[in-house]
Amino acid sequence: MKYILYARKSTEEDDRQVLSIEAQLVELQEYAAKEKLEIVASLCEAKTAKEPGRIKFAEMLSLIEKGKADGIIAWHPDRLARNSVDGGKIIHLVDRGLIKSLKFPTFWFETTPQGLFMLNIAFGQSKYFVDNLRENVKRGLRQKIRNGVWPGWAPVGYLNNLKTRGVDVDLEKSRLVRKVFELYATGAYPLHSLANWCVEHKLKGNKNNKISISSLQKILQNIFYIGLMKFKGEVFKGTHEPLISKKLFDTCQEVMAKRGKKKDIRKHYFAFLGLMKCASCGCAITAEIQKGHHYYHCTKKKGPCQEKHFLREEALTEQIKNFLQKISLSSQDTEKVLAALDSEQDKAREDVQAEVSILKKQLSQVETKLQKLLDVYLADALSTEEYAAKKQSLLSEKLSLSEKITDFEQNGLSWLEPAREFVLTLNQAVKLVESENKEEMTTFLKTIGSNHVLENRQFVFAPKIQYKLAAERSEAASSGLLFPKWCGRWELNPQALRHKILSLARIPVPPRPLMLDLKLV
Repeated sequence: MKYILYARKSTEEDDRQVLSIEAQLVELQEYAAKEKLEIVASLCEAKTAKEPGRIKFAEMLSLIEKGKADGIIAWHPDRLARNSVDGGKIIHLVDRGLIKSLKFPTFWFETTPQGLFMLNIAFGQSKYFVDNLRENVKRGLRQKIRNGVWPGWAPVGYLNNLKTRGVDVDLEKSRLVRKVFELYATGAYPLHSLANWCVEHKLKGNKNNKISISSLQKILQNIFYIGLMKFKGEVFKGTHEPLISKKLFDTCQEVMAKRGKKKDIRKHYFAFLGLMKCASCGCAITAEIQKGHHYYHCTKKKGPCQEKHFLREEALTEQIKNFLQKISLSSQDTEKVLAALDSEQDKAREDVQAEVSILKKQLSQVETKLQKLLDVYLADALSTEEYAAKKQSLLSEKLSLSEKITDFEQNGLSWLEPAREFVLTLNQAVKLVESENKEEMTTFLKTIGSNHVLENRQFVFAPKIQYKLAAERSEAASSGLLFPKWCGRWELNPQALRHKILSLARIPVPPRPLMLDLKLV
């Protein structure tokens, strides 16, 4: 009788207790010599038997079907099969008489009904072991994720801690990953530019591979970096340290959403195209070139329109510049205004406990809602999809509140940045008037207002209230256009200046530190 010696060792963790392939070969060869068995082939395989499809196993069965062997030597039946398909093939070949003998040093087998019954039990036990192990592993992963610990490989910027089984911040890569988010949030760096930036700054993946454009997109969309984890469609709060704030993450998602929109390929470039609509019919404003000049007019896609006049780009630019001049603040005056705002910084650091108390109360309410949501889900009153969606929304709200609490407790300067941004925006208006950069003018106008229309050759839009008030006060000022003129002698009265700035920015002026609702509208 001719035998095929088959040795298999899975590379997976659950087979660590099994002898190595080399050890199996030694043991099986000694067993064959002791039993005086003829070995015609030795096949070794390093692959799991959980699923069918092993190459060497198929080769062994092919040799048996061709009559080149009629017996198999293996360490144990579970080396041959851990799934019902491969186990069934072995049983079927025994039934057909093609396999006349199966030899195992650790298992007795004879080609009798009782032997086949025991072999079936051995294969069944092997499959049960795999199935039970799979469920135990899944249960362990679910518990690990519930405990806030990521069960898989850590993303770029983090490292798996083999001792604690947790995730630690990669001190070298985390700084670069954070910079990737910051650059992308500006909107000036498309994915291919960021990929080149990663190459220049030697930022690589955890397997030391180059970060591709698709990998960058996954990184920028991964909520792991803000302290959350998504596992099988459900979001969990992680115990790992966030690399970026939720605000920065949300900004990146907005930039990505805008970049994902299909852009029209234009034969000619018109600076203000896409900014305005027709005031009469609501159609888009188009542009064309006549006698070397750019003209804007209604598309009339809805039929005849009252707006029959064309507006030349030079005239439109002049109208926009006139408005920008009304809300302009020179660089010199900007520095003085910012200096006056900085003088308020120390006062703003004082008593913010009232607002923090409100935020903590809201945070407690969210945590209560999360617990109630879990109770409702466990009572089978919600589907898994509904539970996952509502849980994600509550966790996102919880994260936002936590960030606000941290911000207030650390500095209490929530009012200062909006006021500074407002002042810097006024200074940007000056620069746009001087540079006459029409593309940046379009972006600026979209930022500070809405409902931009063309009406009787006049550019009209609804500026945000703070810019509307600035423009109105500028028009009412006796000396003309610039912002400092209606501030009065602000350099002699910084407190009055603060009231002016905050009033324009729609920020109520408190006697002591500012509370949560003191922000730009």
